Amino acid sequence: MTTIRTTAASSLRGDLATLRQMLRGIPRNGSHAQNLEAFYAAQASDYDRFRERLLHGRAELIADLAANLPPRAHVVELGGGTGRNLDFFGARLADVGCFDLVDLCPALLARARERLARHDNVLVVEADATTFEPVAKVDCVYFSYALTMIPDWRAAIANAVAMLKPGGILGVVDFYCSAADARPPLVRHGWFTRNFWRHWFAHDGVHLDPVHLQTLRTLLPRHELRERRAAVPYLPRFRVPYYAFVGRKD
Repeated sequence: MTTIRTTAASSLRGDLATLRQMLRGIPRNGSHAQNLEAFYAAQASDYDRFRERLLHGRAELIADLAANLPPRAHVVELGGGTGRNLDFFGARLADVGCFDLVDLCPALLARARERLARHDNVLVVEADATTFEPVAKVDCVYFSYALTMIPDWRAAIANAVAMLKPGGILGVVDFYCSAADARPPLVRHGWFTRNFWRHWFAHDGVHLDPVHLQTLRTLLPRHELRERRAAVPYLPRFRVPYYAFVGRKD
């Protein structure tokens, strides 16, 4: 019982530290890399545990991607952070020929190197998602709750598509608010949803823009899309929209 109470108290302290940093918001007086490091360095030790309850749909996206990978595939995650998403591959990660995990934040990458040290097929790279170049064309690229944090997201998407082989797949899971005039097959969110979540997340440098999804659907017409809503820690009555997209390059 004492151990359970100690663990619960430690978890609560970690949550409070993370929430304090989120309430302060992301700094805006440096480069994108500097702002990310200033925002996430203090959260790095509790980053995964807190966001486990916030970042939904990752396991499902990776299951979809893994099911479509060729043998000994080359996979790239742009904005890979602590490397938590690689855990969703499970035993299938050993079948990946080469995995490049790319991020700009040293504090998060330090956690990734600790987590992934035993995987010889994983390379952890400090680089910009808009300019990173793998050694050869790849079979799969994905963003997991990263695209909304990249200022030049158009360049990041273009770079991801450019590094894919013909027939390669691009996956994205991220927060999302629709356009006011969204039409089927897309979900149309109401005024409150569109405005509340955009302002809520923008404080922490997360920018919900319907044009992200519109661009993905235009660039990769052969795609599958799921739109969902998910719970948010400490906001029990609120559910934030997110989407999971898997497209194939012609």
